[in-house]
Amino acid sequence: MICVRELEKEYTTGKIRIKVLKGIDLDVPEGQFVAIMGPSGSGKTTLMNILGCLDKPTSGKYFLAGEDVSKKRDDELADIRNKKVGFVFQTANLLSRATALANVELPLIYRGVPRRERHERAAGALAMVGLSGRLYHRPGELSGGEQQRVAIARAIVGNPSIVLADEPTGNLDTRSGEEVMAVFQQLHTRGITLVLVTHDADIARHAQRIVRIRDGRIVADEQVKEPLKAEELLSALPAEEPA
Repeated sequence: MICVRELEKEYTTGKIRIKVLKGIDLDVPEGQFVAIMGPSGSGKTTLMNILGCLDKPTSGKYFLAGEDVSKKRDDELADIRNKKVGFVFQTANLLSRATALANVELPLIYRGVPRRERHERAAGALAMVGLSGRLYHRPGELSGGEQQRVAIARAIVGNPSIVLADEPTGNLDTRSGEEVMAVFQQLHTRGITLVLVTHDADIARHAQRIVRIRDGRIVADEQVKEPLKAEELLSALPAEEPA
């Protein structure tokens, strides 16, 4: 699914060159759930941006689903993002005046999907994340965890090859964070390839594998023997108080 070889990324500020990624080699098989961890400035977000075709490497190769995307033009990268990659960020970035259903339909509008099909696919994606009863709620009527689940539904509605999540629980309380991780684990059981960037070691332990980055290099790559199960952790948390 993902194959990265000798990936490097440099930025130039005036006469100063800053090398952020320094020869990254990484393989992520189809259907795997991987967490990428590292301190601030380690290069994990830069790597995520390249994997998501939001940025290009300075050198090296990046194959996504067998296609070399390393040297694609900006318009070609935009097309790949629209068709093959789903994004979830720390902030849900929902349209405040639109319903959950309309927010999830948005990527399908860009693809020219007919209205009835958009509606059916968006409703199905919201059902997958446990929000079939919130189709016509606006973001202001949803909790933080529910908003993030709408964002996940929006990321998967186009049937992407891979879903990339950058600190998706960073703004959430413990219960809401576990609800989001439960959704990711359910998507993983459906065969979706997931790459999660996080600074939280407990969140990373929900994945099958943890890749650690420091100073632009991968310094550890380990399998998680017993991933934390979000559903079990949720059942152990105190019940939510009614609003």
